[in-house]
Amino acid sequence: EVQLVESGGGSVQPGGSLRLSCAASGFPFRFYPMSWVRQAPGKGLEWVSDINPVSGGTHYTDSVKGRFTISRDNAKNTLYLQLNSLKTEDTAMYYCTNGGGGRGVRGQGTQVTVSS
Repeated sequence: EVQLVESGGGSVQPGGSLRLSCAASGFPFRFYPMSWVRQAPGKGLEWVSDINPVSGGTHYTDSVKGRFTISRDNAKNTLYLQLNSLKTEDTAMYYCTNGGGGRGVRGQGTQVTVSS
């Protein structure tokens, strides 16, 4: 059974930082592209970033380029998202998925709230 467990969310002021983690199990993590998606209050699901399983190549939506960094540790079956220079518009529930482009199974999510 695929399991994805996100953690690391919280409440921060604008300009702050957080590091999200996604612990994966139940599938061969090292062979899967992985994504982060988010859903802001009252809005639809938005793809944020993804990472290639072998090359480590990354992609980001324009609104987070230069501020967020996706990474993975295949030995630990864990996906990360470093969030820097956070803005109020980054407030959302963040989910990891086991596919590129935001496809695949989603975890239960971790809440990120940015407010002053």
